[in-house]
Parts: sequence; C-alpha cells; structure tokens
Amino acid sequence: MQIFLARNNVQAGPYTLDQLNIMLTSGEVVLDDLIWHEGLDQWQRVGNLTNNQPYYRPAPIVTADNNDSIINNITIFPEDSASSTGQDDKAVSLDRLYGKPERPAENAKNSKVDMTTNRQYTPNSNVSLNKSGAKKISDNDKVVGDVVLAPIMSRVLATALNGLLYVLAIFPLVMALTKMDVDYTKFQNIQDMDAAYQYSMTLMESIPSSTLMMSQVMVFGLFALQLVFITLRGQSLGKLITGIRVVDQMTHRLPSFTKLIGMRTLLLFIIYNLLFSFTSFLGFVVIIVHYYMASKSPENIGWHDKLAKTLVVKADSSQLVKKPKVK
Repeated sequence: MQIFLARNNVQAGPYTLDQLNIMLTSGEVVLDDLIWHEGLDQWQRVGNLTNNQPYYRPAPIVTADNNDSIINNITIFPEDSASSTGQDDKAVSLDRLYGKPERPAENAKNSKVDMTTNRQYTPNSNVSLNKSGAKKISDNDKVVGDVVLAPIMSRVLATALNGLLYVLAIFPLVMALTKMDVDYTKFQNIQDMDAAYQYSMTLMESIPSSTLMMSQVMVFGLFALQLVFITLRGQSLGKLITGIRVVDQMTHRLPSFTKLIGMRTLLLFIIYNLLFSFTSFLGFVVIIVHYYMASKSPENIGWHDKLAKTLVVKADSSQLVKKPKVK
C-alpha cells in the first residue's frame, strides 16, 4: 500500500503502512494531517481513520466468499509457516507483507519493543501483493518512491524516434529540395536573417503546391497526434514506443495540463525551433547538455525536468490514476 500525506497543501510520500505508524508514534505525523491511498475516494483526516489513535490499521477488504475469512488469497511463504517458525499457519511477517527486507528472527521477537528499527529498512519494489501489477526491476534501475526512473538511453532513443518521425513527415519536402539547386550559403550568415528568409520563401514558391500540401498535412497530423498522446498519457510517440512516461515530481501521476503541454511541450518546442533556426549545432548542444545533467542527477533530472518540475519514468498504468486534490 502506497500512502500519501498532506499538510498545509503540501503533499509528501509515498510511505508504507509501517512507516506511517512509526511517524504517528513519534509525533512526526499528527492526527490533523490529511491522508490518501488506494481505496479512499478523497483526502481524509488521519484521526478520522484511526479513531483519533496514533496507529492506523486499514479495514481489510472483504471478498465475496462463502468462508468466514475476511482476508483471502494472501501468499503464505514457507519460511513464515508453522513448520519453520512454530507460529500459526496463517502468520505472515510484517516485513514480508509490506515488501521490506526480512529482519533476523531474534530481532523479529523484539520488533514491538523498538519500532524505530524499521527506519533502516526501505521498501523493496520487487515484492508486490498484487502479482499482476508487479514491476520488473533490474539491479541498475533507480527507484524513487513508487516509480522506476527511465534509463537515460531510453530517453535519448525516444527523442531520436520523435526526430525520425518529424523527418518522415517532411520527407516529401526534403525530396523536392534535393532536386533543386539550393544555395546553402544564404543560411550561414546569421546577421542577415532577412535575406535568408526571403531566399527560403523563393524556394517554397518553386516547390509544387501538391508537395507543400502533403508535407503540411503530415506535419500538422503528427503534431496533433503527439499532443493527444502527451495530454492523455504523458507520452510522446517516441516515449510510447520506448515504454516511458512524464510524471509530476510530487504526485508521481500525470502532470497538470500547464506543466505537460505549456511548459514541457509548447515552450520547449519554441525554444528548440529558435535554436535550430540559428544553427543546428547549437540545438544539438543544448540537447546534449540536458541529458548530461540528467545522467549526473540522482533522479535523472535534466533542465527540461527542472523547468516543468517533472520526472521521466518507466510507464505504469497506476500513474494514469488521478489522485484527489488536497482540500
């Protein structure tokens, strides 16, 4: 269970149930704080869920079964059974239940005496009670909360694929230009941009109108398709192919429309168009700087991510679930 907390309209998390109860006991979390996790339809006061006690025990999910058990389909690990621990057959260690590394048996007996020992254990994302939703995580993956950061090479590949799609969209225009005697020196004088613009207009007038129309339709069609996928899924076509997604740094869900479309899409589109209009070299340098910054950051944050306050992560369906806003 991934638990999010909020205080004074500032969100924090996710935390495990163990971590929440430790913070409740220590006073780091107070009963007037707000809490949300899967199963709650809105943010609620912590004290309302704990009956104003410094301990939270979520209500178990009752399944439609004919037996009297209120919790079903719990995986019983051999080492947690009576044959190895001498306890009841249905006993499952809390460390295992919440995805924490197992503590030695001698420490487990004293776990109630010193609950703060749980602080040295961090959730293991490879363990999941929901087997169908388990993420495949390699030793090289970086995990932040409940998300797995996208590898830098996956992000580079996604950018390259988006560039390739753009080249394919303007391919008819490129083929028409290759058949013409283009004087490229007209575009090398940065100080005389007006002359370069006038020369480009002359070239456009020399291209058949059918070719121009085809290129315009393909470019605008690609741009519209990209916007649809970015808005609905936080993925450009390149990111969709490589299985990565943009999420908000705080909530680890889809960013707001302003961040996703305004800051990370349209503003970046304008910036890079200006850079490449001056010189392609400058545009590629800025892209390289972005990925260099990301490779040196613990959370793979480049200047794109700093600008929009986003993360690029491995795509997971849970990231598309919207969390209610803090009231």
